[in-house]
Amino acid sequence: MNEDFVEYKSVRIEFYHGDITKLEVDAIVNAANTRLYMGGGVAGAIKRAGGQEIEDEAVAKGPIKIGTAVETTAGKLKAKYVIHSPTMELDFKTDENKIRLAMSAALKKASELGVESIAFPALGTGVGGFSKAESARIMVEEIKKAVDEGTTLKKILLADISKEQVEEYRKKAKEVFGWGN
Repeated sequence: MNEDFVEYKSVRIEFYHGDITKLEVDAIVNAANTRLYMGGGVAGAIKRAGGQEIEDEAVAKGPIKIGTAVETTAGKLKAKYVIHSPTMELDFKTDENKIRLAMSAALKKASELGVESIAFPALGTGVGGFSKAESARIMVEEIKKAVDEGTTLKKILLADISKEQVEEYRKKAKEVFGWGN
């Protein structure tokens, strides 16, 4: 049993404790608002590390609805794209359905772009205030659904600066996938 990753139908799901903006992946997901403004939390970190051009390009493509996603350049990041998938309106409220729609939209956009590796932050747990455990459960369930339906992805990183969140990813992946599949 390896607790740093699980394999499911030739897709490797890894658990990463650290700064998502440092990862070398094809795409990094931004848990956005529908206007695509990048203020605090992960969005702010992506903008600070990657550059203002990420937000400028995103805002030009917005507003978008929850359940859709858009890609932008990744600026100075090591990724090729930032995929912006809203979990909330500007009221900063989220729920299970919005997180599920955001996760699904980001996974679909990744496949449309031919992305093979992607990093997700915890969706809805920052300003949205959603439970870390429930966010992890929803995210892992949507990954399983996307892999079952067919995806270009070969590696999915579930990242967070919170050890507690990374542990929730591990627990939920163990429940949904089991170890060693």
